[in-house]
Amino acid sequence: MRNYFTKKKYNVGQSHFVKTRTDGNELKKRLRQWQHSRSWARLICEAEKMWSLESKELKRLGAIELIQLQNEMPFNVRRRVNFWLVKYSGATRLEY
Repeated sequence: MRNYFTKKKYNVGQSHFVKTRTDGNELKKRLRQWQHSRSWARLICEAEKMWSLESKELKRLGAIELIQLQNEMPFNVRRRVNFWLVKYSGATRLEY
């Protein structure tokens, strides 16, 4: 009698169209990095906008905040932050 319920092992390679769990995790990681660097650039641009105000005290606070942001920013995101600063027409550029 034939056995219809035997398990057959097929060696099936992954297709390029099939997304794996690691692909999704990599996409989420890249999205987080993008959002993180964009947020840093937006904060820097907001601090720069304080320089255009009339009040000396607000200009001073803007300069202090900008220095603090530069000191707190991780080195691995500075290149991406510079990219966003160019897009946002920011005056600041970061060394990396």
